[in-house]
Amino acid sequence: MREGVRRPRRSWFLSPRAIAWGPRLAQMVITRRCNVDCGYCNEYDKTSPPVPKETVQRWIDKLAEFSCLFVEFTGGETLLHPDLVELVAYMSSYGFPERWIITNGYLLSADLIDRLGDAGLTHLQISIDGVTPNATTVKVLKPLRKKLETLAARARFTVQVNAVLGATNAHEALEVATVARDLGFRPRVSVVHDGEGQMSLDEASKAVLRELSHTLGRRWKEAGDYRSRLLREGRADFHCRAGSRYLYIDEFGLVNWCSQQRGIYTKPFLEYTWDDLREQFHTKKGCAPTCTVGCVRTASRFDEWRPQDLDPAVPHRAPAVNEDALIPASALLPRPVPALKRSQSAWRRELAQRG
Repeated sequence: MREGVRRPRRSWFLSPRAIAWGPRLAQMVITRRCNVDCGYCNEYDKTSPPVPKETVQRWIDKLAEFSCLFVEFTGGETLLHPDLVELVAYMSSYGFPERWIITNGYLLSADLIDRLGDAGLTHLQISIDGVTPNATTVKVLKPLRKKLETLAARARFTVQVNAVLGATNAHEALEVATVARDLGFRPRVSVVHDGEGQMSLDEASKAVLRELSHTLGRRWKEAGDYRSRLLREGRADFHCRAGSRYLYIDEFGLVNWCSQQRGIYTKPFLEYTWDDLREQFHTKKGCAPTCTVGCVRTASRFDEWRPQDLDPAVPHRAPAVNEDALIPASALLPRPVPALKRSQSAWRRELAQRG
């Protein structure tokens, strides 16, 4: 924790601006680097350094000024950040009601689980896509079951297990949700999406998604039961409040609408103002009707009754700042071995034999 920084008294419920259009959930990318390769993911690379601790602390200071409710570290793989535990403690010092991290779980240990609890973590989401590894994902139960059992025994925070339907055999997502529930965790299922956040499922996966509604119970119906509406109607319109109720801050410190719309709207977070929050609250997002990014929908849900009548200033997608550094799924596919080139000497010998 930095010396000389006075913690402001939290006043979310007392601030008319925060009530009107302040952020409910903020996700901060603290490292883009990841230790696994998932074929459906476009949110990682293998080379980026972690965001400096002091930079993340300034982001947290700013979120406290905006009276943000829920603060979350994401990546990449958050556990690769060397200062993660200290940053969780810094986040906790402000008293945000919920302090989250998202992880694939591979680097979890009993000691780290204890230290995260000591630092004040309230929620951890671990992403598990299926049961056995395949060409798309290794975030599966077979290698991670021991990690889950250790979490169940030691975690002093809420654990949410999120399966990505469409990343593996569809019925395996159902088994993941069942195991999570049996271990006392909070099961959740998100839907694999394309590079713009739109649903990307075959008919078999859609059928399993309907079965999952019974396993998840009332949690299935989050954000206006958007999953059922997407399955039934192909769209689930809502007033997306990204850039206001929901903030996605990338590793460069830029606010984007969300992880799947990087580049449409960007502004340095440390320059963000209440006027920016208000403007984005009222700005329409053309991708909203078929969006599958559940955290954005949930953060926007409270204000569904309020109008949204401002057209975006930039209606087309611009390249994300880090787009060249991301690894496309196509790069993970096997490639044919190129034929060896002939040397000059071999070429001359071949000519001589022909002559």
